[in-house]
Amino acid sequence: MAVIETILVAFSMFSALPVPQVTWSEKNLRFALLAFPLVGAAVGGACWLWTLLCRLLRFTALMRGAGLCVLPVLITGGIHLDGYADTCDALASQAPAEKKRAILSDPHLGAFAAIRLGVYFVVSLAVWTGLPEYRGGAVLCAFCLSRCLSALALTVFPIAADSSLARSFAEASDRKTVRTVLLGLTAALSLALVGLGGWSMVVAAAVVFLRFWRLVRKEFDGLSGDLSGWFLQSAELWMAGALCLTEYLEKVL
Repeated sequence: MAVIETILVAFSMFSALPVPQVTWSEKNLRFALLAFPLVGAAVGGACWLWTLLCRLLRFTALMRGAGLCVLPVLITGGIHLDGYADTCDALASQAPAEKKRAILSDPHLGAFAAIRLGVYFVVSLAVWTGLPEYRGGAVLCAFCLSRCLSALALTVFPIAADSSLARSFAEASDRKTVRTVLLGLTAALSLALVGLGGWSMVVAAAVVFLRFWRLVRKEFDGLSGDLSGWFLQSAELWMAGALCLTEYLEKVL
């Protein structure tokens, strides 16, 4: 029962899928971060099914790409995109860390966030539409890997004092056990991403994770839920872009 409640907590928090609501408790929050990659599996599985449907019904590449662009947002409810937008506004301010964190908590959408969201979706649509071959297993692993690294950050990175949600998950979790399991799962997913395309996706995720670490330590003086959203969206876009680029390179080489 505790395992089911733990999974339900993760899906109710990090997805818009209709799941039974459970009361958060010390027991079901202890390992909730370990269930976060399962949300990625749901996103990756839905995208895989969409590509199979597109192939069956002979949809155009643009229709396939549009679906792959929109499905993750529909399944997650845009919770990570919200963090991505807020972080873009904060970074564009060039303000001290304290001011940046204040911008993160501002519910209004700034001009820079709107611009970056527009660019994000244009690039995402171009990547998913132009992808020569959709490798369902690799993309599914990528959606899980981004969430493994995002959850791992909550057990390793310093948490901002004014980030209530991130602090709630970080402090309620069994950090040592969760960190160990997530490291093992991250390694397993990285090893599962074989070939030039898979390796490029792992490298892309690692580069974004290092950038994430710098933002947390140097730009914001601590991790928050919005920064986690920025990382997840950035990592997934860069991994998809790396896969697309290497598939074209493989054709040339």
